Amino acid sequence: MNARYGMRPLTIAALTALVGWLAIAPGIGGVAPACADDVMDAQQLVEKSRMAFDEFMADAELSPNLRAVLPQAKAVLIYPQVLRLAFIFGGSGGSGVLLAHDEKTGTWSGPAFYTLGQFSFGLQAGGDAATIVLVALTDRGLSALLSTSSKLGADASVALGPIGGGAEVATANLSADIVSYSQDKGLYAGISVNGAVVAVRTALNQAYYGKDLTPSAILISREATNPHAAPLIEAVSKAAGGK
Repeated sequence: MNARYGMRPLTIAALTALVGWLAIAPGIGGVAPACADDVMDAQQLVEKSRMAFDEFMADAELSPNLRAVLPQAKAVLIYPQVLRLAFIFGGSGGSGVLLAHDEKTGTWSGPAFYTLGQFSFGLQAGGDAATIVLVALTDRGLSALLSTSSKLGADASVALGPIGGGAEVATANLSADIVSYSQDKGLYAGISVNGAVVAVRTALNQAYYGKDLTPSAILISREATNPHAAPLIEAVSKAAGGK
């Protein structure tokens, strides 16, 4: 068997393994049907997001830049754990929560629940995990995140947030709709969210608030709240210098 045809079973096997992993990984593969565990899953995701955000703010390299950008933020999307698996074909995904800022009242609302998914192809091997924080700086960026599903880089421009260099570096030449920050753990130097798809986790939104609500109803109209989210909202508000 020649090399050309010898590689085909390996490629198919790698793709099959990846698709299987993505199907069972938490928060990946779109909106899951509502189940008895959704309330617990939602609560745990909020708590993990708060802890992940606190770790960001305690990071000596990330914190100054993030603090300088947050006062301009229209929304913050926190993914406490984004997993990436790669062997010929690659994929990344995770679940997160979105909070929005009301410029009139200076207060934050939410959270609404989301997934993040991305596929890639290339000569790569390994796996890693990262915590990702996306900061929406424009109305276009906010609108993209509020939609049922959006592709980062297409529906809203994305730029990597600077690391180190002081707070003055954070706002220099940042004209993107969304700024991305990450703490990486693994074999990769960083995770790019350009091309990733952000989608709503309807089942978790419904479980957390007890009724079917869109992200806009949760974050803009503020048709429902959950006192369980108070520590997360307080952490983001404090970091942004707001109420």
